[in-house]
Amino acid sequence: MNRLRSLDITYVKGIGPKRAELLKTQLVIASACDLLRYYPTHYIDRSKVYRIDSFEGDMPTLQVRGRFVSFNTVGEGAKMRLIGLFTDGTRAIDVVWFKGIASIKRNLQTETEYVLFGKPTLFNGRWQMTHPEVENPGSALATSGVRGVYPLTETLRTRGIGSRKLQLWIQGVLDSCNRIEDPLPQSVCRSAGLMDIDRALRVIHAPSDPKELEQARLRLKFEELFYIQVDMLRRNNRRKSESVGHVLPRIGDAFNTFYAKCLPFELTGAQKRVVREIRADVLTGRQMNRLVQGDVGSGKTLVAVMAMLMAVDNGMQACLMAPTEILATQHYESISELLAPTGVCVRLLKGSTRANERRAIHEGLRAGTLDILIGTHAIIEEDVQFRNLGMAVIDEQHRFGVAQRARLWEKNEVRPHVLVMTATPIPRTLAMTVYGDLDVSVIDELPPGRKPIATVLRYETQRLQVYKATYAQLREGRQVYIVYPLIDENEKLDLRSLTEGYDIVRETFPDYKVAFVHGRMKAEEKDWQMQQFASGEARILVATTVIEVGVNVPNASVMIIENAERFGLSQLHQLRGRVGRGADQSYCILMSRPNISADTRRRLELMTQTTDGFVIAEADMNMRGPGDIEGTMQSGMAFDLRMANLATDGMVIQMARDAAERLLAGDPELSQAANAPLRRELEAMVRRTADWSRIS
Repeated sequence: MNRLRSLDITYVKGIGPKRAELLKTQLVIASACDLLRYYPTHYIDRSKVYRIDSFEGDMPTLQVRGRFVSFNTVGEGAKMRLIGLFTDGTRAIDVVWFKGIASIKRNLQTETEYVLFGKPTLFNGRWQMTHPEVENPGSALATSGVRGVYPLTETLRTRGIGSRKLQLWIQGVLDSCNRIEDPLPQSVCRSAGLMDIDRALRVIHAPSDPKELEQARLRLKFEELFYIQVDMLRRNNRRKSESVGHVLPRIGDAFNTFYAKCLPFELTGAQKRVVREIRADVLTGRQMNRLVQGDVGSGKTLVAVMAMLMAVDNGMQACLMAPTEILATQHYESISELLAPTGVCVRLLKGSTRANERRAIHEGLRAGTLDILIGTHAIIEEDVQFRNLGMAVIDEQHRFGVAQRARLWEKNEVRPHVLVMTATPIPRTLAMTVYGDLDVSVIDELPPGRKPIATVLRYETQRLQVYKATYAQLREGRQVYIVYPLIDENEKLDLRSLTEGYDIVRETFPDYKVAFVHGRMKAEEKDWQMQQFASGEARILVATTVIEVGVNVPNASVMIIENAERFGLSQLHQLRGRVGRGADQSYCILMSRPNISADTRRRLELMTQTTDGFVIAEADMNMRGPGDIEGTMQSGMAFDLRMANLATDGMVIQMARDAAERLLAGDPELSQAANAPLRRELEAMVRRTADWSRIS
């Protein structure tokens, strides 16, 4: 594989410098190895010929056989195009070329039989094919059976590079190889029952039967996921063995006083388990790097407070960094109130903190009289210097860039223990891939006394009933969120906007003050509006999804989400989590247009059936795919998933994880001769400039 990786695509037979540049810029194919790893998205039976009169709806890429009746050049200059009228005897179709017109006119004749391979589309009521592949009926490719169809850009198609060209170049590379060296150890392939890489690459581009194709797909999926797991586990093992951490042996007055006198409720079993896991980490002499994920309201903050008190009781300092001033302020208010009986000094540092307060905070940090600092990005500014930082907590960690989090390391000679928290439930298979280099704790219980949020789906025809129910909650002294998908009206999108919604809400509920927040507001204005709602002066908050994270108003009991069909399940769940924070029954109302698809209706109905964030996250990933996975690029992972799908390949992820653990247990550094090809492959693939695994 190394030889193929070092072979520049320019020197593959039939490509050359100009085409090589196109492949590099359009498809990121720079080497022969990249070419072999560019897999088909689907397959078509090239031995099958369609009739033009059978075309209907959205047709796939296919082939037809017939003759050109005429060729006509239309337009001038850059707008010139060639239109060929093609018929198979059942019906005619227009064939259109925008590039290479002179060559096409020179090489194609009327009344000569050809096979066209392309995607038919309807244009002005007529079927047409744009830049199809054109073959003689007797050519091998026109009758070659099942062949791959590759994702291509319009630029490549107009430059004459289609699936046929790619197939020819790929086959040329494969023909030049006697046998491609397998980077996976034989022991791994045998135990997982995998096809070898040479066979898998030949089959994936030109399968002979469906069963063999599935075996090739399994091999390539496993390989991609195996590389990720081996890389993450090696980095995790290296971090644990090399990264010296503070030993925090003492559980003292601050922790014991807090546990005995300050807890607002008895810890759940899940909270106790996670505290024990943190406690075990800080006794090892290695730096802790732990992710705590728990549903909205599961009590992650209490766990974080207890972790910070472990540092304080050992004469060290702690910090908690939040992504917004609102969230940082709420953390400060709740934590300082909780810790008041303990005598622990807690301060708040934000971008808007006044100069004299800031100086006092800096002096307290340097002197060691300030125990816990809560704040925003302001914590990582250069002039913020701790005397001895022992525990760093990062809330909603995906909201921070890696470079920002990395600056926490510079606050101490011995790196602080790191606890990162997320309220976004992550499916287990996704967590194994995205956070595979972290120790993961899960808080999967809600504190006692919390009532499940009642969630209902309502349509426009039921809006009056929704407003009546909202009025009832307002009369009882409760508060209400109303969330819109847009800030301003958009003519192209038939959606409700915040600006029109704000006016409607004020007219509908004239007896109650209405606040509003959105992402384009200045921070000061946003904070002022939020404070109006948090204090209870404003009883209704009209907002966009800026309130998805970091708003804690226990008196709020109603969440109305307009055009709920426009949001993903996990986002709906996060918004729903803004209510249900007090002892009273809370409600989430999903407002939707009635004319939604069956799939969308099923998604919204799932929200009404469960409040379990992990169930919702799993369903969301299965329905919508993993999307832009949080932290993947930030973790420094250099592996593209071209075959595997994190939403559907959970069993393969587990297989890869198990195999990676077994392999590294016997050869942690991949130094054995049998593992040399794998080591070389990993070294070639890992293109990171910094080892971000050490901070996130």
